[in-house]
Amino acid sequence: MESLLKEQELSVDLPQAGEIRKGVIASISPSQILISIGAKSEGVVSGRELDQLTPKEIEALQVGQEVHVFVINPEDANGNVVLSMKRAQEQISWDDVEKLVTDGAVVESKIVGFNKGGLIAAVEGLRGFIPSSQIGALRRSQITGETPEQKYQKMIGQPISVRVIEVDRERRRLILSERAASTESRQSLKERVIDELEEGQTYTGRVTSLANFGAFININGADGLVHLSELSWDHIEHPREVLEVGQEVKVKVINVDREKKRIGLSVRALQDDPWRSRIEKYTVGQLVEGKITRLTKFGAFARLDDDVEGLIHISELADHRVEHPKEVIKEGETKTLRVIRIDADQHRIGLSLRKVDSAAFADKDFKLLTAEFDSEDEDPADDAPLDPPAELTEGN
Repeated sequence: MESLLKEQELSVDLPQAGEIRKGVIASISPSQILISIGAKSEGVVSGRELDQLTPKEIEALQVGQEVHVFVINPEDANGNVVLSMKRAQEQISWDDVEKLVTDGAVVESKIVGFNKGGLIAAVEGLRGFIPSSQIGALRRSQITGETPEQKYQKMIGQPISVRVIEVDRERRRLILSERAASTESRQSLKERVIDELEEGQTYTGRVTSLANFGAFININGADGLVHLSELSWDHIEHPREVLEVGQEVKVKVINVDREKKRIGLSVRALQDDPWRSRIEKYTVGQLVEGKITRLTKFGAFARLDDDVEGLIHISELADHRVEHPKEVIKEGETKTLRVIRIDADQHRIGLSLRKVDSAAFADKDFKLLTAEFDSEDEDPADDAPLDPPAELTEGN
C-alpha cells in the first residue's frame, strides 16, 4: 500500500516555480481568481498579482476559460500554488517577439506613446521603442517642431508597420524599426523622386532637420541637402538663422546624383543676388579707392564701396618681385587701385596696384577724365539766359 501511494505521488505533475502552465478558471471573486492547473490543489491569483490585471482584462475573464499562468510559488504557507497571469502573458510575449526577430516578420501595430528619443508601439502586449533614426522616411517628413510633444503627440493612435530588430528579455528591452519594415517602399519612393527630378526645377519642401553644415528639406518624400552656402546670399553661421524645422520653403534643384542618390538644393538661387547690383558701377580698367583689410601670403584684400571686397594678387602689387604683401602695403591703408577682372558668378573682383599708372589703360583713363570734365562743364546755371546789360534796361 505504501509503495502504491509513492507511485501515485510520483505520477502527480507537481508545479515548479518559474514554469508556465495552462489552467482553467474555477472561480472569480474581487479578492482572488482560483485556477485549476491539474495539481493536487488549485492555484490562486491574488494580491499584487491580481492588481496587475486591468479592470478590462478581469472583466473579459470567465469561469471555465483556459488561461496561461506563471508559477510563482508551488506551495505557500496555506498550501496554495501562487500564480500570476500577467507574468505568463509577458513570458509568452517575449517568446513571441524573439521568434519575430528570427522570422523577420513585419508586425502591424499602433503608436501608443513617445519620449524624447522616438516613438513607442505595442507588439504582442509589450511596449517597444522606435528610435527616431528608425522612423520611416514618410513619417519623418511630417515631423515638425523642436520638442518631443510638438514632433510626436499628433502621431499617437496612428497605425504603424514595424520589424523587431532587438530583444533583451533580461533588460526588458524591445527595439522596433519602421524603416526596416518599409525599406523597400522607402527606397523605391526615393528612387522614383530622384528619377523625376531635374536640375533647375523649383519645389516647395519642408525642413526636416538642421545641422551645422546645412538643412535637410523633404520634397515629395525624399530628403535633399541645402548646404550652408546655399541658404542665403548673406553670411550666416548656422541654418537656424534663416530656417526652422517644419517650415515650408521653396527650393531649387541644383544637383542630382542618381548613383549616390543625393539631392542638392538651393534656397538662395531663388533670391536676387545683391552682389550683382553692388558691382554694376564697376568696370574693368576703372580706378577705384580701396581700404586694405587683410594681408595673406598670396595677396591682399581691399574693401571698396558698398561692402564689396576685391583681391590684389601678390603679382599685382608691384612691378618687381614681392615675397610678401607687407613689403608694399599695410592693413588699414587706402590705396588707388585698378579693376582688372570681374567674375559675377564667383563674386570676385580682381584688383591691381601696379597697373594704376599702366600705359595700357591710358586711353581709358583719358576718356574717363574727359567725361568727368564734360559733366562738370554741364552746369545748369551756364545754360540760363543772360540778363540784358543795365544800360539797355535803363534806356527802355
